[in-house]
Amino acid sequence: MDLKLELLERSENKCELCEGSNPEHIYLVPPDNEESIDKSIILCNSCFKHIDDPASGTINHWRSLGNTMWSPTPAVQVVAWRTLNKLKSENWAVDLLNTIYLDEPTMAWAKDSGNEEEQNEVIHKDSNGATLEAGDTVILTKDLNVSGAGFTAKRGTAVRNILLVDNNPDQIEGKVNGQQIVILTKFVKKSTK
Repeated sequence: MDLKLELLERSENKCELCEGSNPEHIYLVPPDNEESIDKSIILCNSCFKHIDDPASGTINHWRSLGNTMWSPTPAVQVVAWRTLNKLKSENWAVDLLNTIYLDEPTMAWAKDSGNEEEQNEVIHKDSNGATLEAGDTVILTKDLNVSGAGFTAKRGTAVRNILLVDNNPDQIEGKVNGQQIVILTKFVKKSTK
């Protein structure tokens, strides 16, 4: 049977990421380069066009991943996980990442995109070495003078829903006293609550 026909049958003629109708593009999930039903998914025009840079399209288009990430097909799970990771600046994407479950082989595949740049992803760590994720809550470990804002962020202040500064593992962003500020990771600890 033709691969496209097999994918259409498996997906019930729907895009495997957004569940939209008329999927027509076969997407071979990296790092594999051999087309097969197990290593491919079928996508609509919009998903296919923006799969490498999901933020370049309509962000809300990807909210459908909340349904499709539960697909029994590992290739769909892998692409959903990778896409959500590329959208970590969105709180809803972080929430979905916190609930998605991939078994060990599928998670290994998801992390092995074949793209060396993605594999060298910047990792943010707090003062104790705990990995920080977008949306986490952190506690300030010392009083910080906030330049230009005219106040001091006090030790013990909780900063909720942090954002990670791209390409700089030493900085995060968060709101203190209603003001969005940049905070050095060495002055925070991840909240366990």
